Amino acid sequence: MKIATLHDLYVDELKGLYNAEHQLLKALPKMAKAAANPQLAKAFTDHLAETKVQVERLEKIFKKLEVSPSAKTCKVMEALLVEGSAAITDDADPTIKDAALIAAAQRVEHHEMAGYGCVRTFARLLGYEDAAGLLQKTLDEEGAADKKLTKLAETVINVEAVAAGANS
Repeated sequence: MKIATLHDLYVDELKGLYNAEHQLLKALPKMAKAAANPQLAKAFTDHLAETKVQVERLEKIFKKLEVSPSAKTCKVMEALLVEGSAAITDDADPTIKDAALIAAAQRVEHHEMAGYGCVRTFARLLGYEDAAGLLQKTLDEEGAADKKLTKLAETVINVEAVAAGANS
């Protein structure tokens, strides 16, 4: 796709986010299953449900634009998830593995927040106020997920990981 206008860039970025969300739909159940801490597993499961709604929002935007959401692989998400899968397969203490899962998940959240912030701004500038509102909802959810992971890391997971290291 030739990107000649901000609209073209907007559509291209939306396609990348759509693909990223689909990749995440496959990864989150694996992350939930790999989490030793039940609160972390629940955070991943909760975010899976949110991600399904986020995909539906993107589909609404594509429908309004009369554009197909296919044909763009988000290579950044692909790389982040490959890196994150190492946390699942590493032979590590479960608390250390949970800390690694949070680190991987937060890298994903930060990528998503950057992407959604950009497309929300593009939508506003292009006069797509309905889309901007939907994208803002998703951006807010991604930020909340990141904050939830930070709180879990700071108050439980990383504390347990420190204790596990002290006992080895």
